[in-house]
Parts: sequence; C-alpha cells; structure tokens
Amino acid sequence: MSDLTLVIGNRNYSSWSLRAWLAAEQTGAPFATEQVWFDEDRDRRRRLSFGPTGKVPVLIHGTVVVWDSLAIGEYLAECFPEAGLWPHDQVARARARALCAEMHAGFPAIRERLSMNIRASRPHRDRGPEVAAEVERVVAIWTDTRREFGKGGPYLFGTRTLADAFYAPVVTRFRTYNVPLDGAAAAYAAAVVELPAMQDWMSRAASEGHPSAVYDGIA
Repeated sequence: MSDLTLVIGNRNYSSWSLRAWLAAEQTGAPFATEQVWFDEDRDRRRRLSFGPTGKVPVLIHGTVVVWDSLAIGEYLAECFPEAGLWPHDQVARARARALCAEMHAGFPAIRERLSMNIRASRPHRDRGPEVAAEVERVVAIWTDTRREFGKGGPYLFGTRTLADAFYAPVVTRFRTYNVPLDGAAAAYAAAVVELPAMQDWMSRAASEGHPSAVYDGIA
C-alpha cells in the first residue's frame, strides 16, 4: 500500500492537517505529501481539485478519496490494523473514539481564541471564561485518561493512538499561548512534543514561510 497521498495545508496553521499527518506517519507506510498554501489558494480552487469540500486534509489512495481528519484516521486504522491507531481493548477503544469525536466537534472557544500558530508566541492573550472552561476540560481529559488507560507508555492510552494525533494541535496551542500545565497534563504535553514526528512537523512549520494575514493578524 504505497500509493498513498496526503494533501495538507500550511504546517504552521492547519491543525486538521497535523492530525491526519500524524495518523499516516504512525502507520509506517510510505506516503506522499501534497501541500496547499493557504495564501496562494484563497479561492480554494486547488483544494477543490483534491476533494469536494475545498478543505484539507484529503487522503488519496488509488481511486479512493477520503476527506475529513476523523474519516482519514478511521480509514488508515482499517488499512493498517497493526499500527494500533485505535487501542486493542474494547473499553479503551470506545473511550478513544469518544475523545476524538469530542475534539472533532467541540472546543469552539479554543479554536477561535487560541488558533494554531506554531511560529508565534502570545503568552499574554486574553483568553476569557469560555476558553478557560475548555482548557479545564482538556486538562481533565488528559489527566483522567492517563490515569485510567495510560499504563505502559507516556501517551493517553499508553501507546500512541489516534487520540494523541487529535490532541497534538492543542499541545501546540497551549505552547503558543503559554497555557500553564502541571502534573500528568504537563508530562503528557511534553511527551507529545518530544515525538520525532512532532519535532519534524514543528521544524518544518518554523521554516516553511507562507505567512497568513488572517492567522498572523490575530493579536
């Protein structure tokens, strides 16, 4: 299964792309990366050439086209069951799916007020009560999941799963906006940052250029 192509956006800004890219990287299968720069594709024409929504990420596998990061993760988990993208234990797997769905559909205040921008440092951003409540929920997810399922490794379910891919962009957001963490949540965030795949992504984000007036203009 080497004929995989993942279409992503700017590494610096595209949290959805990061999720899918980490999932693809975890499979160990070779895949090509096609990058679409947001500043050069304002009308979404190029993105629409890859998938019907005009959004990234998009996974192309032969004649199969999968859009949306959660659908991509599920597809890769089916194609590469040995990669462990979902936990083997049924109860843990149900929790992991719930956590991915919660991140996929929720946390609107974090998305709006703490947009992903790996190159930026905004420690004094006024977060407001809605962001504070969502940060508290994320910290509870990390802490509780590590306590219940995290034996055997530093990730949410011990070994890496799709849940880690889905919360990895939040780790970068917390670094950009200097959200204080301690205990199990701080240790988990550090483990995610130390992943070689995350180091690679963040390094490329730092040097890729293509600034966005929309994202960089958020004070």
